Amino acid sequence: MADPPRKDEQGETLTKTRLEKPKKYKVLLLNDDYTSMEFVVFILTKVFRHSAAAASRIMLHIHNSGVGLAGIYTREIAETRCAQVMQLASENGHPLQCTMEEE
Repeated sequence: MADPPRKDEQGETLTKTRLEKPKKYKVLLLNDDYTSMEFVVFILTKVFRHSAAAASRIMLHIHNSGVGLAGIYTREIAETRCAQVMQLASENGHPLQCTMEEE
């Protein structure tokens, strides 16, 4: 049998609100023929906080397959990281592209 509804001090029925977990987004780096491998490793270590070894592995994956996963974040963080990548790439004269998609 279900529990009777709980009431607060004024006699109003209390309801439980369930919060949904925020959706996650994958941040992807796209390969191009002009951005140096060293710059991609720099982006992966500075913006996405990967170790040098992990950044090198990801960079090689991007180089060989054309696209690679830089990280998985909530929407706001993913948007910020993409904007940081695009700004750094532009400032340094690289055409590196960064996108995000829902996980």
